[in-house]
Formats: sequence, structure tokens, C-alpha cells
Amino acid sequence: MSARNGVPDDDAYWQRPDPNSAASRPEGPRPAPDPVPQYSGPPRTDPPPANWRPPTVQQAPPPRSLPPQDLDALDEAERSARTVTYGVGLVAGAVALILLCLLCARAIF
Repeated sequence: MSARNGVPDDDAYWQRPDPNSAASRPEGPRPAPDPVPQYSGPPRTDPPPANWRPPTVQQAPPPRSLPPQDLDALDEAERSARTVTYGVGLVAGAVALILLCLLCARAIF
């Protein structure tokens, strides 16, 4: 690379090397790599004893049956829960509306 005023010439970097220089000459033949060792397989294991058995797991008993459901009582409980939920929501909404009216009235007057 040549430099003019300390600034390198950008095109000189991308030029091909001189074919007569030592850096452009190919090297001699490379030596062949060492042969890859062959895999001989896993090591042999000792066989288990003659009276050996795998561990067994005891079978769990079958599940018990659930008690019967009273569908009419469940429906009544759901209706009463919905009534309580709506009641609490209406009271909370009324309190919020009253507070909002008080704050707006105070800001206006």
C-alpha cells in the first residue's frame, strides 16, 4: 500500500499481488493428514446375575367414585352468588358516581 500524506491509498489494498514476489508463489505439497483411527465400539459389559430381575412397582388401587352432585342446589348457589356480585357492583358504582359528582361540583364552584 502506498501512502500520500500519511493517508493510505484505498485502491492499493485491493490490487493483486505481484506475481514475481515470494508471497504469491504457491507452497510445496502439504503432507497427508494422519489416518483417522477406527472406532472399535463400546466396551463390553458384564452380564447381570442369573437371578436378577428389574424392580417392580406395585399397582395403585383404582380411584374411588365421586359423590353424586345435586344439580338443583348448584344452580341455586350460582344464582345467589350472581345476585351478591351484582349487588356489590351496584353499590360500588353508586359510591363512585357520588364521589365523581362531588369532585366535579367542587371543581366547578
